[in-house]
Order: sequence, then structure tokens, then C-alpha cells
Amino acid sequence: MGKKRIGGRFNLFQVVFTLLEHRFLSKYDVKIQLLLYQIQMLRDRIDDPRIIPTPDERAELLRLGAKIDHDVADVMKVVKPKTYRRWLSPKPEKGGKTNASGRPETAEEIVALIVRLASENIAWGYKRILGELKKLGIGIGLTTIRDILKRTGHKPSPQKSKTTPPIEWSDFIKANMESLIATDYFTKPIYTLFGKFDAYVLVFIHLGSRRIFMTPPTFNPDDQWLKIQIRSAAMWLDGIGVTPKYLIHDRDKKFSKMFRKFWRTEKVKLVKIPPRSPQANAFCECVIGTTKAQCLNHFICFSLAQLDYINRQWLKYYNNERPHQGKDIGNNILRPDFTPTSEGKIVRHESLGGVLAWYERAA
Repeated sequence: MGKKRIGGRFNLFQVVFTLLEHRFLSKYDVKIQLLLYQIQMLRDRIDDPRIIPTPDERAELLRLGAKIDHDVADVMKVVKPKTYRRWLSPKPEKGGKTNASGRPETAEEIVALIVRLASENIAWGYKRILGELKKLGIGIGLTTIRDILKRTGHKPSPQKSKTTPPIEWSDFIKANMESLIATDYFTKPIYTLFGKFDAYVLVFIHLGSRRIFMTPPTFNPDDQWLKIQIRSAAMWLDGIGVTPKYLIHDRDKKFSKMFRKFWRTEKVKLVKIPPRSPQANAFCECVIGTTKAQCLNHFICFSLAQLDYINRQWLKYYNNERPHQGKDIGNNILRPDFTPTSEGKIVRHESLGGVLAWYERAA
């Protein structure tokens, strides 16, 4: 009887295991196939097919591979299976002679110099960099420079046109931050006795300092109003010591012929972003979004004068008291003459009924 009971239990366990296997193992296999396919998709999008694991990554791959007796031919996608098998071979003892194979690696300081030349001169290709390295007495192959540029995310050979070689938009922004300004409109509804009307405000931002300028609001942003506002913006730029070379704006028809003519007389080149591409004017869009989220959305406006007052208080706060989190600003305020201090009583200041608040140490 005892043997029959044990056999019956064993058969029951077998049935349960089979059911569980059919229930979960198929899903597990599909998940593995899905992960492998996604890895292959990513590999197909990498310019340089070589992926060089770090020593820690190699050790982890070997540790996991040991759990399946290093049978990794069908799942090893980061490196070739023969490379994995080579890792398993014993290393020669210290002091032993090894036969070096392949060309020696490029010195780190030369790689860093190539990356520096490519970063500081965005229109240079690998042939131009080769010539510069020859001047500096550095001998290196053309294809080596090209491979280094690919591996570090730089274009080996920028495209050339009949005029100026085109560059990536992000590279253009980085290279001209101090001479770049951007502008855009935003609206705020005004509730009057005659109904709801949209008030228009024009915002300018200097990308280098992140300081902003706002025009008074209007219901009718025509050329007569716009001419006064852009003159005021030019005076503001002169007051903060900025000489703009480029002005980014969208294709809104309110940026009229008069608008373009004025800035050209100021020797400012207009850069019109592509249609339906607000991300190309990201700095200005971000300022408008922040203005609405942290200030204007807290108010219902009943007159242009009220909106103008709110905007002026926000402008004063934004340019002088609000810490900014841009990676090149470091969560500091924009006032160039500000110096943090750790002495004195901490005092809270408020504006617009406490919607805007900041702290400072009393003198």
C-alpha cells in the first residue's frame, strides 16, 4: 500500500508539474524571444558593430553563462559566441610572453584630442582633422579617426553644400548660445463685460543667460503695436549687454515683413523653425510653459492692466530671484552680481499674494 501511495503522489506531482510547465514555460520562452529581438533591433541601429564590454560586464556575462554550462550560442548578442569562448580560455601567467594580434589601440590622449577637435569645430570632417593632427606631429590613420568619431557620436564627414555646411540643430544652439535669442507669442484669456477675449504677449529669451523680456499684453498684435515692442526688446538686449546674431521664431504670420526688416537692420539673422516643430524653439516654449504653470494659471484676469501687472511681477521674480535648473546654470539665480552668503537671518519675500515666494538673508 505504501508503494502505491508514493507512486500515486509521484504521478500527481508529475501532472501538476506538466500543467505548470504548459502554463508558464511558453510565456517565458516568448519573453526571451521578445528580449532577443529587441536587442537585435538596437544592434541594427548602432553604427559601430563592435561593443567592447568592461571587465565587470565580462565577469557578469561569464557568471551567468556558467549557470547554463556556457551554452550561449543562441542568446549571446552583445559579442560573438567565439569571443565569449575566448574569454573562457586560461590567461597566461604574469611575466609570460603573449603574441599581440591586430593593430595597437590608439592612445587615450590622442582619442581625447580627436574628440576635442570634432567638438570645437563642428564643420570639420575626419580628413580635416587628419591634416590638423599632422601639423601637430601626430601620425594616425584616416580610418582610425573615422572610427573614433563614429564611436563617440560625431559625424565623420559633415555634409557640404554650395554655401554653408549644414549642422545639427543642437550643435548650432550650443555653438551660438551667447548670441542667440528666441521669441514666441502666448495668450491669456481676459474676461470682460463684453465676453472673453484672448490677450497676446510676446516673449523674448536670451539663450546664453536665460533672461527674458515680455511685452505688455494686447488684444490686437498688429504692426503698429509690434514695432514699439521689438524696439523695446532691442533696448532691453542692449541694456543687459547682449549683441544678438540670430533670432529664432516660428512661422506665425504675426512675425510680419516689418518685423523681419527691423531685425535685419539690427544685423540679426532670422532663423525660422520648420512647420509644426515647437521643439525647435524649446527654450522659448519652456519659458512660456513655466510662466503659465507657476504663475498665470493661478489667476483669472479681467483687464489688460491686471495681466500686465502680473507679468511684470513674474518677470522681476524670474530674472532676479528664481533659481534655474538648466544643466549649465546649476540651480542658481540669473542675477550676475549675486553672491550666496551663509550669514544673516533668513527672510521670506512674497509677491502676487504668495504665488511667488523667495528667501534671502537679511543684511
